[in-house]
Formats: sequence, structure tokens, C-alpha cells
Amino acid sequence: MAVRRRVHTGVVGLAVAAVAATAFTFPAHAEPRKGHAATQHAMDAMVADGVPGITAAAVDKGIAWRGTSGVGNLRTGTPRGADDRFRMGSITKTFVATVLLQMEAEGRLDLDDTVERWLPGLVRGNGNDGRRITVRQLLNHTSGLFNYTSDPEFANDNLLEGFPAHRYDTHTPRELIRVALSHKPDFAPGTKHSYSNTGYILAGLIIEKVSGHSYRHEIRERVINPLGLRNTRLPGADPLLSKPSSRAYSKLSRDPSATRIHDVTENNVSWAWAAGEGISTTGDLNRFFGALMRGKLLPEKQLAEMQTTVPTPDDPVYSGYGLGLYSVRTSCNAKLWSHSGGTPGSITETATTPDGRHTLTYNANGDWGARGDVVDTEFCGAVGKGKRGERPAPRL
Repeated sequence: MAVRRRVHTGVVGLAVAAVAATAFTFPAHAEPRKGHAATQHAMDAMVADGVPGITAAAVDKGIAWRGTSGVGNLRTGTPRGADDRFRMGSITKTFVATVLLQMEAEGRLDLDDTVERWLPGLVRGNGNDGRRITVRQLLNHTSGLFNYTSDPEFANDNLLEGFPAHRYDTHTPRELIRVALSHKPDFAPGTKHSYSNTGYILAGLIIEKVSGHSYRHEIRERVINPLGLRNTRLPGADPLLSKPSSRAYSKLSRDPSATRIHDVTENNVSWAWAAGEGISTTGDLNRFFGALMRGKLLPEKQLAEMQTTVPTPDDPVYSGYGLGLYSVRTSCNAKLWSHSGGTPGSITETATTPDGRHTLTYNANGDWGARGDVVDTEFCGAVGKGKRGERPAPRL
């Protein structure tokens, strides 16, 4: 039995019950190499629990493995593809944090600069004050700013029942900030940690103010192109998922008993912008995280800052959050760095050892009731090694 945890449609923080195991049960479509049989088994268990399909890839000391399970298209039964492109959601945040840390290393900004220093007058009102919030606090989710994707109307229109009518809507970053500022802050800046996509919208705007270019341009020039991430892009208002790719499915409901499944593949993800609009593949994300850990993107000082975490005491899976990175709890006490991400119809997680020599990425093309723990199984060596706990996992 796989180590299990509950995965949710993280974009709105809603935990939903697992679908009956008989709903979508399909065989695996890739033969695991020696050393990854348990990982393949954990993927198959997620499919047995109701996820349409999983694609995963690992690199361990230079040896690559890829595996799939389930289907990429519920109508045709086409298997998940090992080369599928997918929406990576909040893993975009790791790219954004990397660019800001590069800018710090270049002396172009200081992480302890206030938001007001770079975006004067933008964060004001309703108890919110950019003069009291630093760039660092945006990146480690200690700003106290309300998470705009938790606004009930916004969540309904972009992530839940209203999605079909609004899936092609275009949003601007400042519109997303206005949604957040219509709420009072959750707490005083720096006093605790609470995941907020709002901070990374502001981080993207700061990249643009510092550089004079779009945040997408800076990520392409500083990360994507140097690493040769040919299948990674920031699509802006383009709602299409480039090929090869599988369909993405969601129930678009808070009701755990909901049965209707929606094809949500086409989606204008400008509603996520720098907090989670990216598209990538398992191979590209493994290359990115591996290079990041090996110091290919950041000087030693900035990488250490990225890995300086604040506690996440109520989270049984992640023990702390740095600057665009989670520290992972594992059943075998393996030290890992990770980020996860969820958008309608897509759940993704990447994890890596501190030296970047062993990295895993997986993606599920359904965002409801996914259960299992591919990461813990990959790095701890056996299904059922130990239970990391259950929690609503990847959010936007």
C-alpha cells in the first residue's frame, strides 16, 4: 500500500473526497526500470483511487527514468504521455524567486527592500500597507496579504462552478492585487506564515520595475534559455496547452460527492500570472531543480537565502517554506527541497535532494481526490515505508 496523503484542487484550498477506486482504473503504460518499481506502484495507486492519469520522471545520479499510468484522454482512452506538457501552477513561483535572487546578487535590489520602495502607493488601504512589507516576506509568504484566489467570487468564476463561463477571461496583475486589497490583511507582516498567491503577483511586478522588461522576458533570458528548457513557457493570455499534452479534468465543485467531470484543458491562466501561469514537462522541471540545487543559477549566498525557511507547523508534509521552495518531511527523514502546484485539472510536484543529483517530477491530469505519495515512495525506497500524513496538497 502506498504512503498516502490527500491532494486537493489547491488553487482554492478545498479538500475533496477520493473518487471510488473503480471509477477510472487503467494499467500502467511504461515499464519501470530497476529502482523505480515502487514509484510506479504509487502512481498506479493514484490512478486506482480515481486520478485519470499520471506522468512522472526521475533523474538519479545521471540515470533517467520515466513512467506513466492511466489515461490522458477519458473519451478516447489514449494513455498519458511521458513527454506531456502540463500546467505547473505554483512551481512558477520557484522561477520567480530565482530571478529576484539573481537580481539581489547583482546589487539591483535588496530582499529587505519594502514593497513601497518598488511599487509606491500600490499596496495601501483596508489595513494593507506596502511600507511595512518586504520583498522577502512576499517570497516566503509572511506578508500577511490576503490570498486573492481565496476570494469567494474570484474562486467561483475562475476555479469552480463559474469556470466554463469565465475560462477565457483575461486578468491584469493590478486587477488581481485589487481583489486582494479588498480584504483586510490576515496578520501583521512577518509574524507568521500563510500561503498567499498575492505576494508573487507583487514579486512579478517588482521584477518588471527593476528590469524594465516583462517578468516573462526575465525568466526566459535568465532561466529558461540558459538551461535549454525547450518545453517550458509562460503563456500569458493564450488558453491553449501546446502539444504533446493530455486533457485536463476537474469537477469544479466544493461538493465531495460531485460526479460530473469537466474538460478544463483550455484556460486563460492570466488569473494566476507570476503566481502560477507556467507550462512545462517533467524533464524540464527536473533539469531546472537539479541546476538550481547545484548552484548553476544562484551564487552560494543567494541559494542559502532561498533555503532559509520559516516554519509551517500545521503542515504534515512540508516542514518549512523558504523563498519559492518547500522543505519536505519524509517518512525516512530524507532531506528534500520541493514545490508543488495546482490549477484546474492539473496537479504537479517536483522534489530534489540538496545536491540536485536525485530529482523527481510528477503530474496528475485530474485535480480531485488524488491519493498517494509518489515523492515519499521515490526517495524512501518502498511503498508503505511510513506515513507522512494527509493534507490538502498542491495549491495554485
